[in-house]
Amino acid sequence: MQQRAGYQDVPPESAGPAGRSWWDENAAEYLDEHGEFLGHGDFCWCPEGLREADAHLLGDVAGTDVLEIGAGAAQCSRWLRAHGARTVATDLSGGMLAALRTLPGTPPLVQADARALPFADASFDAVFTAYGAIPFVPDARTVHAEAARVLRPGGRWVFSVTHPVRWAFPDDPSERGLTATSSYFDRTPYAERDDAGRVTYVEYHRTVGDHVRDLVAAGFELLDIVEPEWPAGHNRAWGGWSPVRGRVLPGTAIFVTRRR
Repeated sequence: MQQRAGYQDVPPESAGPAGRSWWDENAAEYLDEHGEFLGHGDFCWCPEGLREADAHLLGDVAGTDVLEIGAGAAQCSRWLRAHGARTVATDLSGGMLAALRTLPGTPPLVQADARALPFADASFDAVFTAYGAIPFVPDARTVHAEAARVLRPGGRWVFSVTHPVRWAFPDDPSERGLTATSSYFDRTPYAERDDAGRVTYVEYHRTVGDHVRDLVAAGFELLDIVEPEWPAGHNRAWGGWSPVRGRVLPGTAIFVTRRR
């Protein structure tokens, strides 16, 4: 069906079903398109190509219990397992999890909403997501609260998202994406609808301040905000991410926090 897309109000209850359906339908295409860049068992935080092997945002993972939410293809969890961590990967999409089960070395998989994790309190030493969960829910504070609940005291919660400043610019990898056309402070979500008016995809914008306030409210201490620069020689475009934009605009923000 033809999609009607743009910045528009979305009923909060539409976000979960839309996200699940979109990823169920597009899991195989996503893996075909991005699987080579992400690698089978590598840990890439973002389209800029920052790897956990270089960034060490989760710290020393050997012998630790780690939870990945919004795991996508779970490459990150496979990399962690290879480096001595005990990992569990969750995703909202049954279609994505079904695709993952065909890949060798896949960790234990659990279908779950990041806002209602089926794990006991204080079960993990670290929780993370690379572009999962946070952008697709209207109530990110609930995700943070769940991460805090399943973390042991002092455990890390690390997540990457589209850099908030990018929401002021068109999602265009060319020079057209370098001119701001919207207000950074406009929190109206981006949504796509089918011909019947049903929401088929939705993404939410939060400012840097919004993210920080949500994290503090959930009981986290902010350790760092990493803004990866576009590396020389990286010529692959990924949606709105490209060398043209990456040279002058941040594309990703990675929030590194610790449970108080």
